[in-house]
This record gives sequence, structure tokens and C-alpha cells, in this order.
Amino acid sequence: MMRQLFYGLLGGFVLPVMAETKSMPLNMTQGVTGISQQVYSLHMTIFYICVAIGLVVFGVMFWAIIHHRKSRGAVAASFHESTRVELLWTLIPFVILILMAIPATKTLLAMEDTTQPDLTIQITGSQWKWHYRYFDEDVAFYSNLATSDAQINNERQKRENYLLEVDHPLVVPIGQKIRFLMTSQDVIHSWWVPAFAVKKDANPGFINEAWTKIDEPGIYRGQCAELCGKNHGFMPIVVIAKPQAEYEEWLQSIKVAQREAREEEQRLLDMEMPMDELMAMGEKVYNTRCAVCHQVNGQGLPGAFPALAGQGVAVDPGKKLEHISVVVHGRNGTAMQAFGPQLSLKELAAVITYERNAWGNDTGDTVQAAEVQAVLKGEAL
Repeated sequence: MMRQLFYGLLGGFVLPVMAETKSMPLNMTQGVTGISQQVYSLHMTIFYICVAIGLVVFGVMFWAIIHHRKSRGAVAASFHESTRVELLWTLIPFVILILMAIPATKTLLAMEDTTQPDLTIQITGSQWKWHYRYFDEDVAFYSNLATSDAQINNERQKRENYLLEVDHPLVVPIGQKIRFLMTSQDVIHSWWVPAFAVKKDANPGFINEAWTKIDEPGIYRGQCAELCGKNHGFMPIVVIAKPQAEYEEWLQSIKVAQREAREEEQRLLDMEMPMDELMAMGEKVYNTRCAVCHQVNGQGLPGAFPALAGQGVAVDPGKKLEHISVVVHGRNGTAMQAFGPQLSLKELAAVITYERNAWGNDTGDTVQAAEVQAVLKGEAL
């Protein structure tokens, strides 16, 4: 019976844990930056000091237990106090703390030194995505979770980087000092990439600074490390570090792409998109950006997010402009974000059209890019 119990514990607990440790490192990552190496070295230094303290303390304790046990005739000493002992157990921890504080202070000062950067990037957190803006480069974009709903709902096999993949990763050059300016437009987020030893809170109304200098090209992943709401686990970070020449090539390509997108939007202002095209695109945009709060069926979450199906501005023919304004500018004091900076005019027009005609709303209204543009500029209200 005992043998069966032993093998049961071995097969049900010990072996799975051993198998898991093969893919999960037990120590912190050494990272790919100078600062991450300093942090790792500091961690190991403090760890070994703690191990030494533990060995000394438990060694003395077990030695005293064994050599002064009652069976050997030991008699407990009778004394009240010892000034020498009290001085020793005060001075020794003090010296140990000083020895630990010196390397810790050096590392902390190095981590906070954001002066003389080669590149500055503003990182803005919002529920539940990141916005990156490159200073002096006229480049900015949002980075959203790229894992499909089918994988999340176990309808499709999960990929290797499940919940750690985005549509637009942050691209940076290696060998340059990069300063990050971090803030938030709603709640507290935290931008954390373990390989860089960078973890800094993004607080609404404040700007925090961090920096990194990546030594090796590659793809590095992280997550929001602050409990920022119901979709906290769906806010990954992906950073691609490239050699300088490849980074410059990427930078030029994204500048061209964003300029062409702006030119395309201007052409859309004179066009009338048909209902079927607006509905098809609007459904895709809604399912990726809106369904997480208002639900795929438009019923919302009672007490948290209002329903769009059969009620509200989505079904009122006289509130079409108000509906556009809510989607474009958001609504203060609520979780409704401003999607004007996040989506193109075409996507905004499509998703509003979809909301006004899906789930039986059937207003028959179409929203065109020119109408969205007018609301964005404040000309329609």
C-alpha cells in the first residue's frame, strides 16, 4: 500500500514538476542588455550572501542543539544579558546591509540614468493596447494583441507565442541608448520586458522614464505587469531589435506606409462606400476592437458596458452624429475609449455603420469617411 502511494505521488506530482522545470527556468533571466547583466549579477550576489547567512545561522543552531542536548547532561546557562553579544548582533547585520547596499545603489543609479539618449520613444498604455510614438520621426502606431479569438476560446490550436504576439511590434536599433517615456490614458499599466530588465509603471497624468541599450538583435517579449482590468492578460509587448541599417530601412518603410494611408484617407472623403462593404469591414473591426466590452451579440455587460443591440444611440435615427462622436472621441468618466486616433476614417465609418445595422438595429444608415472627418474636426456638432 505504501509503495503504491509512493509511486502515485512520484507519477502525479514529482515527475510533472521535473518535466516543467526543463522548459521553465528557475532563476531570473540574464537578459540582453548591460543593465540586465548588472541586475542579474546583483541578484546572484545578494542570493549568495543570503545563502552564507543561512548556512552560518542554521549551522550554529544545529550545532548548539546537538552538543547541548539534555541527554549529554547539558545544563541551561543562566544569564540575563551580554553587552558584547548585543553589540555583535547589531554591528554584523549593519555591515552586511552596507555591503549589500553598495552594489545595489550602483545598479539602481545606472538603471535611472536616462540622459543623452540616441532615440526617444513615448509609450502610452490604454485598455488594452500600447501606443508607441517615435520622437522626431513622425511615426506612431498602436500595438494590439494578435492572438485570435478562436485560439482564446479553444476553437483552434494555440500557437507557440499564444497571448504574446501583436499586430505591430515595437522596432528598435541595437547598440543605441533608447529612452522610454511612459504614461497612460486611463488606468495604471506597467511596461515590462524581462530581457531588458525594464519594468516601469505607466500612470495617467504622469510620465515615467526608463532606458535600454540592446546588445543582440532578436525578438523580445513582455507583458503588462499591472492588474489593469478584465483583459489584463491580453496586453502583450513585442520588441524587435534590428541592426542599424535594417532599422533605418524599416523606419523609412513605415513612414511611406503611413503617408500613403493618410493620402488614401483623403481620397476616401470624396467617395461613397456601399452598405455591404461597410458592413463587412465593420464586423471585422467590431469583433477585434469593440466586442470585448459590448460582446459579439451587442448585448453588452449589464452594469459595466451598455448594450448596443436595440437601444441607445445605435438605433436612434436622430443621434447619428452623437453616435459618431462617442466612437471617435470616447466618453469621459467611462471605459469608452476614443477610437479616433486608433482607427482609420474608413474603419471608423464601417464600424459605426455596422453598429447601426447589426443585431436587428436596421436603421438603414450608412456612415461615410467625410462624416467622420467632420466630427473629428468639430465641424459637425
